[in-house]
Amino acid sequence: MELRQLRYLIEVAERQHVTEAADHLNVAQSAVSYQITKLEEELGVKLLERVGRNIKITPIGNIFLQFAVSALKTLEEGKEKIEEYLNPLGGTINIGYPSSLSIYWLPTLISAYKEVAPHVNFHLRHGSYAYLIEAVKNGEIDLAFLGPVPMKEPDLEAKILFMESIVALLPEHHPLAESKSLYLSDLRTDPFVLFPEGYVLRKIAVDACHEAGFEPNIASEGEDMDALKGLVSAGIGVSLLPESTFYDSVPRLTVKVPIETPKAMRTVGVITPKHRDIAPSEKNFYQFLIQYFNRLDQFK
Repeated sequence: MELRQLRYLIEVAERQHVTEAADHLNVAQSAVSYQITKLEEELGVKLLERVGRNIKITPIGNIFLQFAVSALKTLEEGKEKIEEYLNPLGGTINIGYPSSLSIYWLPTLISAYKEVAPHVNFHLRHGSYAYLIEAVKNGEIDLAFLGPVPMKEPDLEAKILFMESIVALLPEHHPLAESKSLYLSDLRTDPFVLFPEGYVLRKIAVDACHEAGFEPNIASEGEDMDALKGLVSAGIGVSLLPESTFYDSVPRLTVKVPIETPKAMRTVGVITPKHRDIAPSEKNFYQFLIQYFNRLDQFK
């Protein structure tokens, strides 16, 4: 079995025409037909059949086709990894991230790194807190940003990059909207809009309310940051969100107010696998992150 046979099969199956496939592959039609016939003889089954003037994949051929596509994709990924080892300032860096870091920190860090490594590419994978942890564990990705940082996962290396405050987001006509700061207990009678059960930012918010001595009245839920901010803008309730999500702007019809006590904080950092190596391009980016935030600490 040869790689070109798999490529020919995939091309013919996609175009349902040998001549068109051969033209696209820039080889003779006879070469395509010959190689697919050899593949069929090796496997002992018909992979393609003629239907009128077109060629269609057989049922068993369709099953094999899925494995052929997967195999070529895996080999391409392997080739990319080799290229990354040969050129660690190029290649593609796969990064997982949660929505709470996508507004400010993710674009800021990528932009800063592109100044150091202008030829590197990024493949960004959005996901929930639990998904990103599992994705790094099982090898789907090798690097992910998280907040808070899971420091007790035995299969992960976890590095805290910085800590940030959780602040209150209020509708602009809220009685405390003009306050320079507030006690979280001041919001005990307010309806809250938070992430659904199972989201880590919901737990941070609820734990902070418990520390302030009350159970929050959760009136509405949203599955992403913009949805929660929109609910506050509509006057549905108040919310507790990370301060960095307001660095660029505060949503219209809302006011961001710092929390005096209890101080709600979260760690923000990066996780990588503990028991497998990551590519040189990813190692370079990881070291850049550490140096970047060390420099920020020096200027505080």
